[in-house]
Amino acid sequence: MDRMSKLRRLVMACLVTIPFVGGALAGTPAQGGETGSKAKLTCEVPAIKDGHFTPEVMWAMGRLGGYAVSPDGLRLAYTVTRYDVKANKGWSDLFVKELTSGKVKQLTDFSAQVYNIEWSPSGELRFVSSHEGTPQIYKMQADGTGLTCLSNVPDGVDGFRYAPDGKHIAYVSTIPFVPQVKDRYPDLDKSTGMVFDDLMYRHWDAWDDGARSHVFIAPVDAAGKLGEGKDLLEGEPYHSPLRPFGGMEEIGWNADGTALAYTCKKLVGKEAAFSTNSDIYVYDLAKKTTTNVTEPNPGYDRCPVFSPDGKYLLWTSMKRPGFEADQERLMLLNLADNTKKQLCPAFDYSASSMVWMPASDGFYFVSGVRGTSQLYKLMLNEAMPVALTSGRHDYHSVLLAGDKLYADRVSMLTPAEVYSVTLADGAQNKVTDINDAILKKLDMPQVQERWVRTTDGKDMLTWVVLPPKFDVSKRYPAILFCEGGPQSPLTQFWSFRWNLALMASQGYVVVAPNRRGVLTFGQKWTDDISKNHGGQEMKDLLGAIDELAKEPWVDKDRLGAVGASYGGFTVNWLAGHHNKRFKAFISHCGVFHSEMEFYTTEEMFFDEWEMGGKPWEKDNAVAQKSFSESPHQFVTKWDTPIMIIHGGHDFRIPYTQGMAAFNAAQILGIPSRFLFFPDETHWVLKPQNGLLWQREFFRWLDTYLKK
Repeated sequence: MDRMSKLRRLVMACLVTIPFVGGALAGTPAQGGETGSKAKLTCEVPAIKDGHFTPEVMWAMGRLGGYAVSPDGLRLAYTVTRYDVKANKGWSDLFVKELTSGKVKQLTDFSAQVYNIEWSPSGELRFVSSHEGTPQIYKMQADGTGLTCLSNVPDGVDGFRYAPDGKHIAYVSTIPFVPQVKDRYPDLDKSTGMVFDDLMYRHWDAWDDGARSHVFIAPVDAAGKLGEGKDLLEGEPYHSPLRPFGGMEEIGWNADGTALAYTCKKLVGKEAAFSTNSDIYVYDLAKKTTTNVTEPNPGYDRCPVFSPDGKYLLWTSMKRPGFEADQERLMLLNLADNTKKQLCPAFDYSASSMVWMPASDGFYFVSGVRGTSQLYKLMLNEAMPVALTSGRHDYHSVLLAGDKLYADRVSMLTPAEVYSVTLADGAQNKVTDINDAILKKLDMPQVQERWVRTTDGKDMLTWVVLPPKFDVSKRYPAILFCEGGPQSPLTQFWSFRWNLALMASQGYVVVAPNRRGVLTFGQKWTDDISKNHGGQEMKDLLGAIDELAKEPWVDKDRLGAVGASYGGFTVNWLAGHHNKRFKAFISHCGVFHSEMEFYTTEEMFFDEWEMGGKPWEKDNAVAQKSFSESPHQFVTKWDTPIMIIHGGHDFRIPYTQGMAAFNAAQILGIPSRFLFFPDETHWVLKPQNGLLWQREFFRWLDTYLKK
C-alpha cells in the first residue's frame, strides 16, 4: 500500500511523490532508468499525429526536479530529467532562466544525474552530480563556467545543506555499517547469501545490505572545499533521513549555524517494523551534544525548520503511533523556554514544505484541501491559515524569494512546472516551459468535477476525465480509477504511469472518486477506511461508477476498473463483488491474500493498524472482520477478465500476491494475463519497462472494452 502523500510528492512521477527541500529535490537522484554513463544520451520526441497523446509522447516529456532562486531574485536554476528509451537510461541537466529576459541556458551536459541544487550567497550554483563516478558536490558560476568539485566523500553524497554562515555543511552519505557475509567469511566472496536475525531485513524495494544513511557535518574552507566530516550518528544503526522517502527536507540548520536538526527513527529490527516513532534531534556544534526535542510524541515527527530569528523550531508531527496517514500537524517549539504547542489545531488538514517569513512572525506551507493542493500562509498570532492560491491544480513545494513565492505545480493535464505567486495579489504565473513545445501539439482531455451522493448520505468529489474532442452524442467506454494508499490523496496529480489524461486520450471516460479514506477531506474521512477495508469505500466507488454510467455518453456495458497497491486490492475485491458491472479489471501490485500479506510485508505497523490487529488474534473481532474481507475469500465469484501486474522487487506487497491472483484466475478458467517485471519494485521506473507497462495496459483494456 502506498505511503500516502509522500508518494505523491515523489514528483508525482511515480505517484510517488519525491523528497523536496525548499523547492529542491533533496538528496535523491531523479527516479527511473539507470544511472547515466559517459555515452551521449538523447531523448527523441516521436511524431505527434492528430494531436494524439500516447505513452511514447509522455516518456519524451521532461520531468522537473529541484529548483532554486538566486539571492538577487533574478535567476531561477532548475533541473530536468529526460530518458533515452533505446538506451533505457535517464539523466538530468541543470538550467538557469533569467527571470527578466526569459532567456534559458543549459549549464550541464553530463549524461548523468544532477540534483540538490542551491545558490551560494555570492551567486554561485552548488549541486550534486555523478558525472565523474561517485556523487559529489560541485560548484559552478551562473553562466556555466568554473566547474569545481568541492567534496571527496568516499561513499558519495546523497544530499547537502550549507549552514547559513557558510562555515559548515551538513551532508548525507550512505555508509557500510552492519557486517555482511563477505565480511564474516572472506573466503566466500562470491556468495550471494544474506543472514538476518531480526525484522526489517528488507524495506519497500531494497534488502538490508548493511548500509546506513547518516548525517555528517564538515567545515568549509575559504575556497569552498569540504573538510573531514563528523558522523552525527557514529556507531548508531539508524537511517537519517528516513528510508526510503525522506530527503534533505528532514534536516535543517538554525539561523546562526550553531545547531543542526535532523529526523531519525532510532529503532531497529522488530521495534522499527512495528513503530512510526521518528523524532527530531538537535546537534549542538559547540557542545557536541544531541538532544531529542520530540521524545514524548510516539508518532512521526519530521521536517524541522528553524525560524530566521533563532527563536523557534517548526516541524510536522503525527500524533497516533503506528498510523502513517494521521494528520501532519504543525508543531512549534519555543527555544527560549522549551515550550511546545500545536499551531492552528482547528485546521483539519496536513501540512508540508514550510518556509518562514523573514520576520519570523509566520510562514508559508503546502496543504491538500478538498481535492487540490494549494499554498497557505499562517501568522503565529492567528488561529487559522489563509489560502494564497486556488484553482484546479496541485502545488507540491514552495520557496520564498523577495515578494514572490516559487512553487512547482501540476494538474491532471500538465506535468510539473515552476510557478511564481505574487504575495501582494496572489497572481500565479508560469516560470518554466519545459514541456510547452509538446503540449501545444496535443489535444488534451477535459477534467470535470462531479459531486456524487454516497450510500450514507455524504457528498463525494469525483474527478471525471473526458476524452479529447469529447462528443456528447457518442458513447464511450469508461474506467473506474481506484486510488491506492489506502490514504493517498486523489488530487490534481500528474503521474508518468497512472496518468488519467493518457487514459482518456485513448478514448476512455475516466471516473476517479475521492472515496472514503483519501486525504484532503478532513481526518474523519481519512480515518473511515482503517479497520474497515471492503466497507464503505467500496460502496463509494460503486456508487460513483453507477452514477456516471447513467450518462448517455457512457456505455454501461463497457466498464472497467483499474488500480495499484490498495487500488490493486480494491480491484481484486471488486472482482468478487461487482455483480457483472465490469467487463475488464487491471490490478497492479495488489493484495490478494490479506493474511499472507501480513506475514510477508515489512512495515508491520501498517497492517496492524489498518487491520486492527494480527491474524492469529481469533478473539479480536475487528481484526477477524478485516481479514475476512481478503479478496481471496471471494475468488469463486470471479467471472471477469483480469490482468495482474507485479514487480519482483516489490517488498511492500510481495510479488507472490500477484502470482496467487493470476494462478487463481487461470485455474478458474477466467481470461487473465500476468505482466511481471523481475527488476522493478512497487513502481515501474525503467523507460522500456514503463512503455511496456503502458502498451500492455491499453492492449488489455482495448481487447475487452472497445468494440
